[in-house]
Amino acid sequence: MSPFFDRLAGSVLRKQTPLVVGLDPRWKSLPESFHSASDSLEQRARAYGEFCVGVLDVVAPLVPAVKPQVAFFEQLGWRGMQVLDEVVAHAKSLGVSVILDAKRGDIGSTAEGYADGWLGDRSPWRGDALTVSPYLGDDSLQPFVRAARDRSAGLFVLVKTSNPGGKFLQDLVANDATIYHRVGDLVERLASESAGESGYGVAGAVVGATYPEQLAELRQRMPHTWFLVPGYGSQGGTAANVAGAFDDRGLGAVVNSSRAIIFAHARDEFADMDWQQAVEAATRRAIEDLRSAC
Repeated sequence: MSPFFDRLAGSVLRKQTPLVVGLDPRWKSLPESFHSASDSLEQRARAYGEFCVGVLDVVAPLVPAVKPQVAFFEQLGWRGMQVLDEVVAHAKSLGVSVILDAKRGDIGSTAEGYADGWLGDRSPWRGDALTVSPYLGDDSLQPFVRAARDRSAGLFVLVKTSNPGGKFLQDLVANDATIYHRVGDLVERLASESAGESGYGVAGAVVGATYPEQLAELRQRMPHTWFLVPGYGSQGGTAANVAGAFDDRGLGAVVNSSRAIIFAHARDEFADMDWQQAVEAATRRAIEDLRSAC
């Protein structure tokens, strides 16, 4: 199997979009048809599964990847994790890449356990890529890097996140460099050492759309690092904000949108559609919006 970021680059070119759809099921936001008299964990898990499969059936032909947010499945205990397994399997059957947003991070054998469990088709969770926190140090990334290289998977390391509070730590200066620069330089080194035919290596970076100047700056500083860009859509990031994430081929980044797409039925402009029609319309609108600016 070719390296993950080579596969992702090929899929972005085939689909002609960098849009990634986040699968963030939330009970109160689901279409009314998924609610019943019972809101037990079992009922919620069943609804999450049916909803996410329905979203996948609509978006898989349109986008290169989806990003299940593990927290919303963990919230339901073992029933939710069983549903996550079913959702990943369905995405795989439709030929769409799966970026598991779990933000794992640890050291030694524990990090090896996370990497072994989440990354690659040989793992129980079969993730094509995994989000990872680097804040236990550079050695905490090595088990994930090894597993990703061995299994043709990918990583997205938190570098400059989209939330306002990210600057509390990430913007601090140490030894004449911000923390996010130091982390970015580490990720770029790991990526450059493993670059494939696409020019991108095994380690990618999470860089938020809500900081467009830093996003463009990091693109220049990290030429071998593929970006996962959150913050577009409901968090306020625009297509113009994410334009700086891409290289001169239009590659090097995927842009995530979750609530604005999967819960589009709640938006006034889609009120006359059923929920899956609204998902498709919102997905196509985001694709055109990104294409106009990127």
